[in-house]
Amino acid sequence: MKNTSKYQAGVIGAGSFGIAMANIMAENGKILLLARREEIADKIRTTGHHKRQDVHPNIEVITSTEAFAAQCELIFPIVPSASFRGMLDDLAPFLHPYHRLVHATKGLVINIPKDQQLEKLESLQADQVMTMSRLILQETVVRRIGCIAGPNLASEIAEGQPAATVIASPFEEVIREGTAVMRSSRFRVHASPDLLGIELAGVLKNIMAISAGILHGLGYGDNTMALLITRGIAEMIRLARIFGADARTFLGLAGIGDLVATCSSPHSRNFTVGFRLAKGESLDDIIADMEEVAEGVKTTFIARALANSHKVSAPITQAMARILQGEMEIQRAVRLLMEFPFTEDVEFI
Repeated sequence: MKNTSKYQAGVIGAGSFGIAMANIMAENGKILLLARREEIADKIRTTGHHKRQDVHPNIEVITSTEAFAAQCELIFPIVPSASFRGMLDDLAPFLHPYHRLVHATKGLVINIPKDQQLEKLESLQADQVMTMSRLILQETVVRRIGCIAGPNLASEIAEGQPAATVIASPFEEVIREGTAVMRSSRFRVHASPDLLGIELAGVLKNIMAISAGILHGLGYGDNTMALLITRGIAEMIRLARIFGADARTFLGLAGIGDLVATCSSPHSRNFTVGFRLAKGESLDDIIADMEEVAEGVKTTFIARALANSHKVSAPITQAMARILQGEMEIQRAVRLLMEFPFTEDVEFI
């Protein structure tokens, strides 16, 4: 039997973006927030503040997964990709077919032997890679699923700046309900039926964001950044076509829009990784110092292995993987990319 929750939706994850999105939704009604740890929940209840953001009074925070699922039918998981499967393992026993899940995780899950190091991975078939929506379908009874993606920098949303996102789902009901929960005078919501394309756009742009941070850290200007963005979107489309995604999806808000934002902003975690690499810091030190996950590092190695297996031209991804591994100096990678024999300007349409 369906629940009769007083909550219009629930958010899983009390990171920066989880709090920012919960605050957006709370402008339209009561929201339930599932935090992983009791100390985080206690902090929010006591101070009304977390991740440098005030937490809207319409948000109630709990730590019980069972109680959360019992009280929310429309659920927004907003957790790093490395934590996504574990989150589903905890949540799945309490889910029913009437639940709707709309995730905001910009990462991929891969099926490789446990002793295989990701950064050493040279080949990977498409059927070894899962988006978060595919993982939800595999691990739960939920079938009405979706995702959100777009130029959604948490710090700017938290400041109340105008922003927009895309909600993608093959189910009109999911799009309609998700839009009603998220839409506000400062946050627009666009719709797309291309769930796979929107997911991949949000994932693959993180590779280019690290590259953009490197270029900025080296002192390159707007011409170079425009070159990266335009060649980057072409490379993203070629990689996404391995999975059968539609190129047109990448020309919208969740594609080129998100790419421009993350390639231009020091608030982007992936941009920050690249910038700090360019300044001479080691990748291990950068990752250890960051409060939240930069998904682009893992995605770079996955995309390189896919490109190798499927014979897809991905020079930016290939160069980034070698930089992240410490196999190639940054300046040499830039020189090689400038010498790469690109042909047509817009070959992907």
